[in-house]
Amino acid sequence: MAVTQALADALRSCGSRGALAGARALHGRLVTVGLASAVFLQNTLLHAYFSCGALSDARRLLRADIKEPNVITHNIMMNGYAKQGSLSDAEELFDRMPRRDVASWNTLMSGYFQARRFLDGLETFVSMHRSGDSLPNAFTFCCVMKSCGALGCRELAPQLLGLFWKFDFWGDPDVETALVDMFVRCGYVDFASRLFSQIERPTIFCRNSMLAGYAKLYGIDHAIEYFEDMAERDVVSWNMMIAALSQSGRVREALGLVVEMHRKGVRLDSTTYTSSLTACARLFSLGWGKQLHAKVIRSLPQIDPYVASALIELYAKCGSFKEAKRVFNSLQDRNSVSWTVLIGGSLQYECFSKSVELFNQMRAELMAIDQFALATLISGCFNRMDLCLGRQLHSLCLKSGHNRAIVVSNSLISLYAKCGDLQNAEFVFSSMSERDIVSWTSMITAYSQIGNIIKAREFFDGMDTRNAITWNAMLGAYIQHGAEEDGLKMYSAMLSQKDVTPDWVTYVTLFRGCADIGANKLGDQIIGHTVKAGLILNVSVANAAITMYSKCGRISEAQKLFDLLNGKDVVSWNAMITGYSQHGMGKQAAKTFDDMLSKGAKPDYISYVAVLSGCSHSGLVQEGKLYFDMMTRVHGISPGLEHFSCMVDLLGRAGHLTEAKDLIDKMPMKPTAEVWGALLSACKIHGNDELAELAAKHVFELDSPDSGSYMLLAKIYSDAGKSDDSAQVRKLMRDKGIKKNPGYSWMEVENKVHVFKADDVSHPQVIAIRNKLDELMEKIAHLGYVRTESPRSEIHHSEKLAVAFGIMSLPAWMPIHIMKNLRICGDCHTVIKLISSVTDREFVIRDGVRFHHFKSGSCSCGDYW
Repeated sequence: MAVTQALADALRSCGSRGALAGARALHGRLVTVGLASAVFLQNTLLHAYFSCGALSDARRLLRADIKEPNVITHNIMMNGYAKQGSLSDAEELFDRMPRRDVASWNTLMSGYFQARRFLDGLETFVSMHRSGDSLPNAFTFCCVMKSCGALGCRELAPQLLGLFWKFDFWGDPDVETALVDMFVRCGYVDFASRLFSQIERPTIFCRNSMLAGYAKLYGIDHAIEYFEDMAERDVVSWNMMIAALSQSGRVREALGLVVEMHRKGVRLDSTTYTSSLTACARLFSLGWGKQLHAKVIRSLPQIDPYVASALIELYAKCGSFKEAKRVFNSLQDRNSVSWTVLIGGSLQYECFSKSVELFNQMRAELMAIDQFALATLISGCFNRMDLCLGRQLHSLCLKSGHNRAIVVSNSLISLYAKCGDLQNAEFVFSSMSERDIVSWTSMITAYSQIGNIIKAREFFDGMDTRNAITWNAMLGAYIQHGAEEDGLKMYSAMLSQKDVTPDWVTYVTLFRGCADIGANKLGDQIIGHTVKAGLILNVSVANAAITMYSKCGRISEAQKLFDLLNGKDVVSWNAMITGYSQHGMGKQAAKTFDDMLSKGAKPDYISYVAVLSGCSHSGLVQEGKLYFDMMTRVHGISPGLEHFSCMVDLLGRAGHLTEAKDLIDKMPMKPTAEVWGALLSACKIHGNDELAELAAKHVFELDSPDSGSYMLLAKIYSDAGKSDDSAQVRKLMRDKGIKKNPGYSWMEVENKVHVFKADDVSHPQVIAIRNKLDELMEKIAHLGYVRTESPRSEIHHSEKLAVAFGIMSLPAWMPIHIMKNLRICGDCHTVIKLISSVTDREFVIRDGVRFHHFKSGSCSCGDYW
């Protein structure tokens, strides 16, 4: 007995050390002493061979020497096969076993889990339960719960909980941990939290599972709160928080946590360094990254491939390609990850030819093609719209079989869609044996980009599972193509989904839709939703809300939100300056622009468009000239067509027509119809027929399809008594097939948008509206208004109908907000000023150019529009 035990101990020692030569020598010793047929020692030897990776020795022993294998023998063989990656051999042996015990079932389930064949693991558990030949133990439940969690199988989780209670495994720390982790991964975080609170001594793994659940389902702030309250933390806890902060965009906080982790004496591991270096790359913080690189060299005996890849990404993203290549060249084992990161880094800095060169080098060195490297290079073709190379890479994918990889197919769909080849995009999609949410979303986006909302919706409806990104894509499709009401219905449907939570992209899209149609009340409701979700002070959401308030005529609310916002970016400043400009508040726009400069924010191209537009709407000539000069002299921004158009409009409106014409002549690029149109509008204001003819001639030569310039010149001729010339312009419009853009106005009443057109008879209350308008016209006649001999359509212009309807429908204290697609005409402007006086009502009208606030018989524009 003593000899047998000594030999068994020696075999276990060889297995633990991987000493294959020793195991073979002991095998010979067993034969010599006549113990080679002892099943106990045979099984121990079998285990030692597998531990040394000697699959062939183990097979030979089983076939030649073990005459009467028992269930333990078969279990050892199955376990060995699974660990060596020969799962098919394990399955075959399992099927041939004359008798199985719980360890047999557990071994197969564990093998499936390690091979990520989670569904097979669940099916094996079901077979075990039905067979009745073995009762599950704690390890069984750990295996099946891990597989259930990995699949996120929400229906099965409660059933496994029932079996857990039936077999009474409460109190086993491993099973308790697996149970909590399963419910977290299946999305039942609240229930997992209740289970966790009942565990007397939760393991650190159990605590980390709860941390992951809070971060995933309730957001990073809940996770931070839980992390700070954790009674025990290990390096995994710290790494999870660092990764969660980085992934949620709070990269500086992630790096701050690394510093705190180091200060508290927690040893940084490879995962910590990988997350930290990735965070530095996102911030383009080369200094921080270099310090971490130095610490990696000092603390890690050998840089693993993941840390090395993070270092390569850092240097490549920060433009230090020599350093990236130096780290890459120092690697003894350059795997596909490091190659892919280097290729991606060169793509980010538009070194496309270098990326292609690196890809070819990778193929030559590794003698293989990696799916992620292929997807990365296809993405480079996407950015450059290089369909030719993209098709070559598609061909390479087909030859290598990588077209079956989801990430590659998704990249190909995006490439073909962006290049307008929807036929091939749909061919790739239909050829995919397996699709993920990205695949479906890419097709929705592809058809949305060409305005085919019906087709996009077909793909959306064809999905089994949708997430916030998919809903946002469909919502954005409706909003982008003017179907705002359908988009808002889509949002209502999204709120009814249990597993989908609107994110910041959802609200940015919704605010854009509300702004486009002037949906004030609905905008307020969505503001409430963002406050409830804790997203109202998210910079992107706040920026969109500021724009929404501005475009809905509520500039004071826009200013309040702007003042509340911490961490304003250039978009925030631009949104506020643009809002003031649209409302004719040029001095406030200029002041906000100056505040932006004083706070150290750097203006961009749009900032100058916004402030120059504000100067134009308010006649601030000197200020406009100052900003136009500052743009190039101080900030190095070359003026574009929008800036020149604003300056021509500014100078022209102020009566400096010659100076405006001289500025057009000095433009470095060819003036567009918008630039000449600005001069033409100024000529009408100041009655300069000669310059108006010149400006109109240039507009007509540019074949602008806009009828506005034609109508403007016809009006100029008509006002000057040149009826023949006016008629000639209208004839030219007819010859060119140019039709006058129909004017229409709309407003929101009781969550419904009402649309009006000139002489409209489609509104259900049209008779009452016209009667009300006639009544109002009689009242303002007492103030001296004289109705011009104008067509009936001008008397019933859309904005006048909307004003009458607003007075009828809205309470006296409520300002009446109206949107109009064209510039308000002079007669309507005068009429609404007078109506505001006789009714003591406030009207806020957004026309095609700017806002007009009518109150007490005057307009905010000061009749300067």
